[in-house]
Amino acid sequence: MSNLLKSWVTSANSADTDFPLNNLPYGVYSIGEGDAHCGVAIGDMILDVTAAEEAGILTPSEVAVFDVPFWNDFMDLGRDVWAAFRVELTEALAEGSPKQAALEPLLMAQSDATLHMPFAVAEYTDFYAGMQHAKNMGSILRGSPDLPANWLHIPIGYNGRASTVVVSGADIHRPLGQTKAPDAEMPSFGPCKRLDIELEMGAIVGTGSTMGQPITVDQADAMIFGYVLLNDWSARDIQGWEYQPLGPFQGKAFGTTISPWIVTTTALENFRTSSPPREKELLPYLNEGKPGLYDVNLEVTMQPEGAATATTITRTNYSRMYYSAAQQLCHHAVCGCEMTTGDLLGSGTISGPTKDEFGSLLELSWAGREPFTLDTGEIRTFIEDGDTLTLKGHAQGKGFRIGFGECHGKILPAVNNPFE
Repeated sequence: MSNLLKSWVTSANSADTDFPLNNLPYGVYSIGEGDAHCGVAIGDMILDVTAAEEAGILTPSEVAVFDVPFWNDFMDLGRDVWAAFRVELTEALAEGSPKQAALEPLLMAQSDATLHMPFAVAEYTDFYAGMQHAKNMGSILRGSPDLPANWLHIPIGYNGRASTVVVSGADIHRPLGQTKAPDAEMPSFGPCKRLDIELEMGAIVGTGSTMGQPITVDQADAMIFGYVLLNDWSARDIQGWEYQPLGPFQGKAFGTTISPWIVTTTALENFRTSSPPREKELLPYLNEGKPGLYDVNLEVTMQPEGAATATTITRTNYSRMYYSAAQQLCHHAVCGCEMTTGDLLGSGTISGPTKDEFGSLLELSWAGREPFTLDTGEIRTFIEDGDTLTLKGHAQGKGFRIGFGECHGKILPAVNNPFE
């Protein structure tokens, strides 16, 4: 395990910062009414890499890649360029760097910045790859924790909506939709009553594959540019009525929130950890050459509107997953599906073996049958209007942490029903 790397940016040398020199996550920001620029988080500051590229101080490519407000053009350059730029950036921000004087004017305070989507999402696929979550869902919905016959053999997923992936801080309206009570003859239409979160990690595909050409798990691992926190907002009552026989649709399509900083796979390299023991042997194409999961501590807080403090409602770890992002990406492409730069893969809900590690409110309240109490004294089973849900995560190093920043969203009331 490496030690804290020292930077001339003083705030980056704290053991408590999410963004030490060891991290250097990538994002997009603006100040006031200014244009959105690509930036790198370092301590409590942001380095304007768009301006640094324009000035010739940082040059990842002969062609400008940071003149657009997203990291896709840089991602498309491939793994060798990613590695070389990270070395250049680390040296430029390290203690004693000769580039300090040139870069100091390009530092912006994070507190003054508005953060935007860090990349343009090409496609979004969400998986169902956490064993404890899958067993809990079976117990709640079918009365048995038994897994579907295929679950132990393939990473199960569905195609989501890239159009409604938003950055942390964006408000989410309670969705309208069709639901049906168990004792009702006909479904009804109106606002979702069982609004939920799903605590996930999102893997970002940096380089694509060719249509018709499968990829190995090791190739998939090399294609992944980095990770974000991901909240797959879920309308459980809408989902429960629609999901047979083709799976999630409108109950998942109204919003997915990601954290604003892309933490690179290189920054997480020392935190790789093995997958849990297999109950059944995987087919050879899904076997990993090296561990594909990461030791990332995760938590979720809930804060009602007007409350002074937030309540931590769950804590767990990304290592609880049964399938890694590399295995998910490999399986996604094995049929010949073309993967592209900017594809986003949701891990699936991350839940541990005990209730304080469950990654959704459906599990925490056991489908509403076991309400829980917030620190404010308020009772919850699902999300109410005005509630803010926040995901946090970090990998803990020796005297430093690799943090993701916050992934939060506030629930607003449903829009006026235009069909009444």
